[in-house]
Amino acid sequence: MTPSTTPALRPELVTRPRAVEQLVTGQATSDGDGVKLTRVLTQPLQRRLDPFLMLDAFGTDNPDDYIGGFPDHPHRGFETVSYMLAGRMRHRDSAGNEGLLQQGGVQWMTAGRGVIHSELPEQEEGSMEGFQLWLNLGAKDKMRAPWYRDIQSAEIPEFTTPEGVTVRAIAGASHGVAGAMQRETTQPLYLDLHMAAGASFTQTLPPAFNAFVYVYRGEIRIGDKQVPQQRMAILKNGEDNDGVVLRADSPARVLLIAGRPLREPIAQYGPFVMNTQEEIFQAINDFREGRLATAE
Repeated sequence: MTPSTTPALRPELVTRPRAVEQLVTGQATSDGDGVKLTRVLTQPLQRRLDPFLMLDAFGTDNPDDYIGGFPDHPHRGFETVSYMLAGRMRHRDSAGNEGLLQQGGVQWMTAGRGVIHSELPEQEEGSMEGFQLWLNLGAKDKMRAPWYRDIQSAEIPEFTTPEGVTVRAIAGASHGVAGAMQRETTQPLYLDLHMAAGASFTQTLPPAFNAFVYVYRGEIRIGDKQVPQQRMAILKNGEDNDGVVLRADSPARVLLIAGRPLREPIAQYGPFVMNTQEEIFQAINDFREGRLATAE
């Protein structure tokens, strides 16, 4: 879907917008085989931003920062959503899936009861930039069969609002346009917003949903709060709030992410996210004994 073919948009009417509760600076770290990244949503924020478990941002022109990629590693109990702004990564997993994640595309993987996968660069020079979001699964879905979908850039619905914001709808719905992915339980909203100078963007949000914004180019305002580049703004929850309004005095690019909380216990050990420590011990044992990707 392109701006020229988009049907009439449905305005998002927000009369009581959310304010910023907290600004968060990401933590520089590395993962995989030495890939340098910024961990924006860290483990101490998981309960506050339930159902989201982690957000990593990566971006570099130096191949030494990404060339090792992410060799074979396990997951159980959640979903990974990888969004590539620039560069190419090859995905292979123990369920037999293979795909190329490239500029503008998304890889949506449900680890479920267990998967072992790798994500390795298919380039030796140039820029690599993107994000990986971890989305929790409810207790009833943690041991479901693994699932995978490659979403190419052209498959992501895109539209431009009258206010001058180009929206890429990865998940959920905005202004009457359904995103590329829908999830019934957590109902995630995942929007990539390209805001022109002087533009504003309005999005309705259910009061119970947890929501945050990550600014990766420029800066924006939410109410009277400036949100600078490379900062995450956690949005306040209030029974009377019906959405959020973002404003950009200069060009900016922003992720807006929201979802319905699961309100379940979170037990995490590295790449395993379950509800109890006993389930974590089982995941570790299954992995050590070669059963993780075959467990029923």
